[in-house]
Amino acid sequence: MFRLLANSSKGMLRTAAKNQQVRNLSIHEYMSANLLSEAGIKVPQGIVASSAEEAFQAAKKLGVSDLVIKAQVLAGGRGKGHFDSGLNGGVKTIYSPEEARDLASKMLGHKIFTKQTGASGKDCNKVFIVERKYVRREYYFAILMDRAMQGPVIVASSQGGVDIESVAAENPEAIVKLPVDIKKGLSLESAQGLADKLGFVGNAREEAADTFIKLYKLFLAKDATQIEINPLVETSDHQVMCMDAKFGFDDNANFRQKDVFSLRDPTQEDPREVQAEKWNLNYIGLDGQIGCLVNGAGLAMSTMDIIKLHGGAPANFLDVGGSATAKQICEAFKIISSDAGVSAALVNIFGGIMRCDVVAQGIIDAVKELDLKIPLVVRLQGTNVDEGKKLINESGIAIFPCDDLDKAADLV
Repeated sequence: MFRLLANSSKGMLRTAAKNQQVRNLSIHEYMSANLLSEAGIKVPQGIVASSAEEAFQAAKKLGVSDLVIKAQVLAGGRGKGHFDSGLNGGVKTIYSPEEARDLASKMLGHKIFTKQTGASGKDCNKVFIVERKYVRREYYFAILMDRAMQGPVIVASSQGGVDIESVAAENPEAIVKLPVDIKKGLSLESAQGLADKLGFVGNAREEAADTFIKLYKLFLAKDATQIEINPLVETSDHQVMCMDAKFGFDDNANFRQKDVFSLRDPTQEDPREVQAEKWNLNYIGLDGQIGCLVNGAGLAMSTMDIIKLHGGAPANFLDVGGSATAKQICEAFKIISSDAGVSAALVNIFGGIMRCDVVAQGIIDAVKELDLKIPLVVRLQGTNVDEGKKLINESGIAIFPCDDLDKAADLV
């Protein structure tokens, strides 16, 4: 979705680290449906299940013969994905509670592989049983924060239910973009105009405009970075409903969105990132072979750049911050060394508030505790740098100290 506004939405880190994971909270579809329903937005009735028997009972309770079972994983492309159980497709039409139980048994406890999960796949721990709606038309609707516009932008299309990025590439005129003044909000007039552009008519036009306004208010109220509805539909009885939803939330809003952040599912995240957060470290896994440990985002970027300049590729972005302890440094090395693809590591620390002797002690403790075998190049500058170098030199550990960043990058 964000690639629709690529030129205006790319941050510094995205530019340098193409395959990074964005550190924004995402929640499961069934949780998103609950948020929409609470906001007065129409969604199909559904019940989440954690076992095959619960799926059977959920299908019975819904009391309709046309249902859909959806694997709940935080990845797109579920419909075309496949499970390690042999089942193809993570979104299936079902017609009985027995079918719900059978398919749930092939989804739950198994990994699903889609175009977004990578080779490792994602564990499916829940399924969502929802009523199937017959639709007249499918639309696409999303709200996201755009840097160039310095505020929210609505992106919509009359061609929903498909990969919106393909629509944008093949038929860009089908994409409607509507910047919203964050101080004024989305007016009824603007919402009705958007409904007109998308082709809503009659009562559906008014209901669509009302839905747009409610979605925008929800976007602001929950500190969302993205709300994506694909598809937004007009049903056969002319109701406007959100059939599938994807939410993203600003991690910086954790302190005032406790109810939202309690919905987090760590099992769907990179375990290294979960561990890093536990120790107040900023970690993003990449696909290179050189582990990086630095303090400060700017220094991290320059370190990754110079590694690339010398023909290497960074395996991670790991910022220990300005006040890390020796224990945090040790934990940072545990995270780096947990990546089997790391063949060497570069430590680049500029000590201001951070003391180089604390970093050095953390490095020494980590090497001893983990029995690290990979080459380790360390560049220390700043506060207590001499004390830090002395600790490393007297440790008896095979660490390659280097004062010059260019040479340090060449060594790894």
